Amino acid sequence: MSAKISGPVATSKSPVTTDKTIETIQIVEFVLGNEHFAIDLFDVKEVVEYTTITRLPNLPSYVKGIIDLRGEITMIIDLKHRLNIPEELETSIESSRIIVLDDKIAESKTGILVDDVTSVSTFDGNQVDHTSASVSKEETSIIGIIKRKVKAGDKEVNELIIWIDIRHLLSDIEIAA
Repeated sequence: MSAKISGPVATSKSPVTTDKTIETIQIVEFVLGNEHFAIDLFDVKEVVEYTTITRLPNLPSYVKGIIDLRGEITMIIDLKHRLNIPEELETSIESSRIIVLDDKIAESKTGILVDDVTSVSTFDGNQVDHTSASVSKEETSIIGIIKRKVKAGDKEVNELIIWIDIRHLLSDIEIAA
């Protein structure tokens, strides 16, 4: 069973009362370990349930293997391993999802394995903090940190979502593979 994800445009300009415009972003939110992550909606073709992955020899350790997705061989990247996220909690395979990426992003059909996909969301550009996104100037796979206000008991707190550049991560993978 697969859920198609689609939408009008990745970013759009909407007028505000001043001469400035606010850029909106559309993302797919997912979980890796205890953290919330996101990638651009228009880098995603679809989300599918976990299926058996066939391992291949002599590939980087973050390449989990391949699956047969409706007759097409699809390479699966273990995003948790690629981003060096520790396996603190044992996640259920049943809740794991494969985010199949748009064909324009990679040379071959590619999917990323995540613990769970939570939602498709739209945020205003002013909810993204680009300045604290990366500690190292060389690390450019983090686009920004999205701040979302959520209720925690009686208080309102910021939930942080790490917005990553999947295209950058894939370019590294293609070089390594």
